[in-house]
Amino acid sequence: MKFKLLTFAAALSLCNVAAAAQSPGASPATPPQQTQPKPPQDLAAQVPAPKPDDVKSIDSILAALYGVISGPAGERDWNRFRSLFLPGATLTSAGKDRDGNIHVRPRTVEEYVKGAGGYFSQHGFFESPIVSRVQTFGNIAQVLCSYESRGGAGEAPFARGINSFQLAYDGKRWWVVNILWDEERPDNPLPKEFASKTESNKN
Repeated sequence: MKFKLLTFAAALSLCNVAAAAQSPGASPATPPQQTQPKPPQDLAAQVPAPKPDDVKSIDSILAALYGVISGPAGERDWNRFRSLFLPGATLTSAGKDRDGNIHVRPRTVEEYVKGAGGYFSQHGFFESPIVSRVQTFGNIAQVLCSYESRGGAGEAPFARGINSFQLAYDGKRWWVVNILWDEERPDNPLPKEFASKTESNKN
């Protein structure tokens, strides 16, 4: 029985080979076409040119970010703001309203410019870091930075919270990839190590 099964299988194989050879339209299989790798994107060409000092280090790009959104009521330098962000970057708030509902709201850079621009044109706004914790690996960085927001320079802060920055270095400059933040609330106080600067946690 085993011999018959083997013979049948061999005969079937020979028949398939013969049929393929006799098929009038048979042609050799076309090798799959290789997809050409896409050239790397020119990221710098997609945003306004930055000030070189703004993007030379982690500290400098964060200082530029806080600096460009802070000031008395009026227009901000939004092209400088845009120049700090990787194309496709998001700015996302994850907060809770007065009724206790949690809202996660992602925004593109342009959506932030449109929304915040209207507010800043009518209101002074100054945001400054309190404590920053920086972690780096290769060309990426994660920064947790507590902040305080004021309506005017020297005023008491009306809000505090923590910004989470994701940054990337492309060999020439640093980019802001994403920002995620939440505000301090009675049920969500700043952790002690982020609440105030001390000699041990100064940046």
